[in-house]
Parts: sequence; structure tokens; C-alpha cells
Amino acid sequence: MPAPPHPGARGSVVARLRAAGCVFAEDEAAALLADAPTAEHLEELVARRVAGEPLELVLGWADFCGLRIAVEPGVFVPRRRTGLLVDLAGDRLRGAGRRPVVVDLCCGSGAVGAAVAAAAGPVELHAADVDPVAVRCARRNLGPLGGRVHRGDLYAALPAELLGRVDLLAANAPYVPTAAIDLMPPEARDHEPRSALDGGPDGLALQRRVAAGAARWLAPGGTLLLETSRHQAARTAAAVGAGGLQVSVVRDDERDATVVVGTAS
Repeated sequence: MPAPPHPGARGSVVARLRAAGCVFAEDEAAALLADAPTAEHLEELVARRVAGEPLELVLGWADFCGLRIAVEPGVFVPRRRTGLLVDLAGDRLRGAGRRPVVVDLCCGSGAVGAAVAAAAGPVELHAADVDPVAVRCARRNLGPLGGRVHRGDLYAALPAELLGRVDLLAANAPYVPTAAIDLMPPEARDHEPRSALDGGPDGLALQRRVAAGAARWLAPGGTLLLETSRHQAARTAAAVGAGGLQVSVVRDDERDATVVVGTAS
């Protein structure tokens, strides 16, 4: 029978992670030790992390808004800053008096949809992504919640029955300018799909398409939440306004998070 990790292994793991440049080495070591039933498995996990693979992909899950979200190689890892979008969604949906319709567009692992459902209570949940790996992963996370995950390009993936019925449309569409991808941390640029990062020449190609189509899908008074960056916020907001929605911008400096809010009349 394979031996479990030695109780003294923690110090060695922390030292190796620190030497590899892991800023939160002690927290990461605790997570790796908790997920490794044997010394051999622990060595495999630590070696992958030291080689630069994101911790979440090494573990097979990400902690997002207090939920354990399954992730797998080839899927975008949910970021802490996207919690602002989830908070705003919860504020708008709580106490709706009925089961609201929620769409997680460009869903990746489905983390946003899962967190919104947890924050807002029972929802009719749909998610969509063009990437088959993301769709498979999102189904793992959203299937147990009764969510339906559709594969396709933005709104083309959604069933026509949702037209004019969506109470909340959440989109964390890629918004990194193409030329800036090479400047991203290796964990992102080397291990996450380029399609989940690349927002085109100015980073707004996908956002403009989301903004232009949202009004057709939103119910009266429905909300679009579109994550962006601080320096892109004005242009994202202009695109949402051009799509016929009332616009506001919410900023959270602590999480370095920016969300453009569009409201249907």
C-alpha cells in the first residue's frame, strides 16, 4: 500500500514552493497536502506546481466565492476579482419573488453561474461557451444545480425561448488586448486557452458583440453585467450604451475589479 505523506513533509513542500516563486507558499502547501493521499501523489502535485502549472489546475478545482469549482487543463481559471460581478448579480436578484432567468455567457468553467445561483437562490440557469472543453467542465459544475450549458458562439448558443426573458446576463468575455497577452503571467499565458484571454486588438472585440446583442435577450428591467478593466471601462460603457441600455460603472479597488452595468428599459 502506498505510504501517506509524512507529517514533516509540509516544511519541505513550503520551501520548494517558495524557491519556485510561489507567493502564498504556506497556503498552497496546505492545499496540496490535503489533496494528496500518498507521498507519491504529493510529489507529483508539487512537481507540477514548481514547474509553473497553476495551483488550481494541479488540484483540479478553484476556490471561487466560497465554492469549490472544478477546473481542468484548457479551461480559464476563475479570478478573485470576478467576485464583484457575482456580488452585483446577487444584489439585483435577491428577493425577486420568482425564479429569475440567469445566463452566464463565455462561461468557461461555469464558475460565475454557480456562484450567482448560490448567492441569489433558485434560478433558471443557462450558460454558454464556444470551447468544447469549457462546455464539458461547466456541465460538471452546473449540472448538479439544474443548469443547462450550451455550446456555440455567444448568443447563437442560446435557445430562442430565452429571447426577451433574461433577468440577468453575466459576461466575463475576454478583454485582454492581443498584444498584451505575452505580458501576462506565465500561469495564464502558458496554461489557459488563448481564446479565453484574447479580446482582439483593443481588447473589446467580444465585449462589443455582447453589448450589441444584449437588449434583445434581456427582459424589461433586466441587467447586463460585463466585466472589464479600469482603463477600458469608458469604452466598454460606451458600447453598452450604444446597445440601447442604461449604463453605470462599478469599481472595487481592493479586488482590482471593474464591472459595467447595463439595464434594459
